[in-house]
Amino acid sequence: MSRKQITGIGPAPRTGVDDSGCPILHVDMDAFYASVELLDRPELRGRPVIVGSPAGRGVVLSATYEARAHGVHSAMPMSRARRLCPQATIIPPSHGKYAEVSKGVMEIFHTITPLVEPIASDEAFLDVGGARRRLGPPAAVAAMIREQVLDRFGITCSVGVASSKFVAKLASKQCKPDGLLVVPAGQVVDFLHPLPVSALWGVGERTEQSLVRLGIRTVGDLARVPPATLQRELGQAAGGHLAALAWGRDERPVTSHVPDKSIGNEETFAADVDDPEVIKRELLRLSERVAARMRKAGHVGRTVSVKLRRADFTTITRSRTLREPTDVAQAVYATAVELFEAAGLDRVRLRLVGVRMENLRPAAEATRQLGLGEKETGWREAEQAMDKAIQRFGPDAVLPASLVRGKLDEIET
Repeated sequence: MSRKQITGIGPAPRTGVDDSGCPILHVDMDAFYASVELLDRPELRGRPVIVGSPAGRGVVLSATYEARAHGVHSAMPMSRARRLCPQATIIPPSHGKYAEVSKGVMEIFHTITPLVEPIASDEAFLDVGGARRRLGPPAAVAAMIREQVLDRFGITCSVGVASSKFVAKLASKQCKPDGLLVVPAGQVVDFLHPLPVSALWGVGERTEQSLVRLGIRTVGDLARVPPATLQRELGQAAGGHLAALAWGRDERPVTSHVPDKSIGNEETFAADVDDPEVIKRELLRLSERVAARMRKAGHVGRTVSVKLRRADFTTITRSRTLREPTDVAQAVYATAVELFEAAGLDRVRLRLVGVRMENLRPAAEATRQLGLGEKETGWREAEQAMDKAIQRFGPDAVLPASLVRGKLDEIET
């Protein structure tokens, strides 16, 4: 297994780089889901592999670098990925297996420092400034993390070491796969300015097009534009944000606990669906999952959002804020159905639907005030009992009647 390492800026590796002002690490697993799958399928190493639904019409969850060489990337529709790389082996996802490895990787991080900020199951920021006396300088800590992840799990990761979260994340991307890149505090501008402007956080496709029309193609080009001009063209907040990033200014600390901003689930149908009853049944299934996840996390939410993707990939989102926060699936579902019906998509073919709860808060801090004459429905207690049954007997141990009928219909057809 290769052990590429880059410890400085530029095309050639350099040793003795100054990492004294670089306490921030961004650790990113390489092709995480695919790498975990290859542990059980070593005969596929060196070949294009895609993790996703072989028969469904979902998206690519992960792809080996051999598949990426053909243009395949995460979140790409599986149909397009199969066209770009027909020789790829497609493996259905095993989310439980990924969660187990992710948990172990995060445990390694927490043995290094308590300042760990996960931003996905396969990547995290670490502030290792306080570990210097115990473990050595940041670059040495980064190398140690890479070795421990490889030794314990047999997968590789790439690590960016820098003075800020923004630069550390860019550095880890630059040295992928299986690399380590230190950007000395005094060389941040040298590192940033040759990069394309799309490398900056907040520069999406539309913003990039606007910048290119102004003749701005690199971060260096952007840095030479007066902040007032950027704010006039892009807006006060966005212009000021990009002006700061172009000079490497990012004061955000590593936060060890980041509360969930939202909890959601979505499903891509095997074939486009225009039957409202089938769509509503899927909304119920998703509402049940979302509510169960909220109860498990100890959250309630006030804003229900639905995502509706048409057959032509046009995506419509609708949301509504409730009078009181909830973690009850029936309340989530009722609102989701109202949002779907109000979207005016009756008999319009849909390929994907999603349900999401936003505006979350800890359940312990939420109180419910019954109106005059209003009675408790008992749904919360019933769903909590369902949680216990599912935990003991499996995900299909208890289902709403309409979902049971849906399963029977699928069996009959």
